[in-house]
Amino acid sequence: MAHERPASALEPELVQRLLLSCQEAKKSAYCPYSHFPVGAAILTQDGRIFSDQPLASRLIPPWATLLIQDRSPSLTPLPTAPLGCNIENVCYPLGVCAERTAIQKAISEGHREFRAIAISSDLQDDFISPCGACRQFMREFGSNWVVYMTKPDGTYVVSTVLELLPAPFGSIGWQKVQ
Repeated sequence: MAHERPASALEPELVQRLLLSCQEAKKSAYCPYSHFPVGAAILTQDGRIFSDQPLASRLIPPWATLLIQDRSPSLTPLPTAPLGCNIENVCYPLGVCAERTAIQKAISEGHREFRAIAISSDLQDDFISPCGACRQFMREFGSNWVVYMTKPDGTYVVSTVLELLPAPFGSIGWQKVQ
């Protein structure tokens, strides 16, 4: 008998792309105080992963990219799109977690519905889990999307946003007030 995947489950190839993207995003973390880099990659309903599309492919026509590279072979590779990584500040509350960075990037480009998010860190013994603020922030955009919490060795656990935050702030009461 075939094992049926839940409706929210992703195809294995898509999961691997998402996991690789969050690991890549972690490389851009700005964490001079905690030294705890975190990366996140978010998958939109239409299949876009925020952190894997080169910035140049969205801003510069392909023919112009070729021209730039042909004229100056000493140029470094073109930059990638802004990634979902943590960004710290000496005034600690002003820092932003990787999950919120990825979501804000997607929202700023017009995406409001998500299928999944993957989170990576350097924790060896535990799976990285979103903080309470990130759980609330994710819940703002739905409850039935998937959260992949990883370890550096590539293993992961999966949960839904609803499982991570079953009773979010204002979710029901706010709707009754309006």
